[in-house]
Amino acid sequence: MKTIAVADAFLLEEYYRACFEKFPEYELDKVLFFGDHDRTGMRITAHKIERNGPDAVEPPAELYDAIEDAEILMVHLCPVNSRVMDRAKKLKMILLNRGGTENVDLKAAAERGIVVLNNPAHNANSVTELTLGLMLSETRNLARTHVNMMQGKWIEHYSNVGHVYELAGKTIGIIGFGNIGRRVARKLTVFDCNVQVYDKYVGADHPDLEKYGCKFVDLDTLLSTSDIVTLHVRSDDLVLTREDLFKLKKGAYFINTARPHLIDNQAMWELLHSHHLAGAAFDVYMREPITPEEPYIQLDNVTLANHRGGDTVNCYSDSPAMLMKQANRYFNGEEPEFFANKKWMK
Repeated sequence: MKTIAVADAFLLEEYYRACFEKFPEYELDKVLFFGDHDRTGMRITAHKIERNGPDAVEPPAELYDAIEDAEILMVHLCPVNSRVMDRAKKLKMILLNRGGTENVDLKAAAERGIVVLNNPAHNANSVTELTLGLMLSETRNLARTHVNMMQGKWIEHYSNVGHVYELAGKTIGIIGFGNIGRRVARKLTVFDCNVQVYDKYVGADHPDLEKYGCKFVDLDTLLSTSDIVTLHVRSDDLVLTREDLFKLKKGAYFINTARPHLIDNQAMWELLHSHHLAGAAFDVYMREPITPEEPYIQLDNVTLANHRGGDTVNCYSDSPAMLMKQANRYFNGEEPEFFANKKWMK
């Protein structure tokens, strides 16, 4: 099947070509390029698309002609709007090398009979490992210690004095028990933590809860009793309101590697500024890249990463092959693992 792929500063052309060598039944006709070659500029573009959808940024001009007789389109961050689809008379499938679907008009694809498969698992392990790293960095002051040591300062006490503890025996609350949440739970087993889980879409009978030694609780219980709360939800809506956040246990830590809009950031800032919370670590922000006006940089009890969650070589290089396997499942009459627009398909 004739395939068009669109590379970018993160998912390189060489990753596509290496993938399609393993799947000779698919013809990789062209590899186009979308966006800035600079990753910082590309992050700005991606953030704009994530906030405003597939019409926020124009795709490569050559895509409109290249797509006309293609049967499969594979992208990462490139927007795929209804205008692109209108030119794609033979298109059967869009393969999306990411979990977020903001850059593809899912309903428009369904209306045209185009299947969209996304890949939330492509960065699941990468985000999981970063989450654990941020837990350790924030609770043990690793980033703060490094900054001070590089300045020749030997600091014995930080703002979380009295709350610098080992993970063993502590209660970790995981909000969201999907691809990443389950991996976090599994990896935490080696730290001898008590893990509790809340997910509005998962019941207490989920087999992985027992498998990883997790306890299923309601949201209020999780917030009020966890020593560390980590958020792993995919939603366009506010998940933790001001009222929810003020239920967090005094002296607790909070980790967000998911999406910035999932929490009331003003309420979070107040809880950190007052030191009701011992600390927090963030990988996502309402404005990216951050500016000197970013409220969180005013605080002495946060660890900030610049959206590194999916920034590993494996995360990008392995994704196309993962998607091709799912495409094969679909074309062989099997159910693909991630069918992004299934609910709109007729």
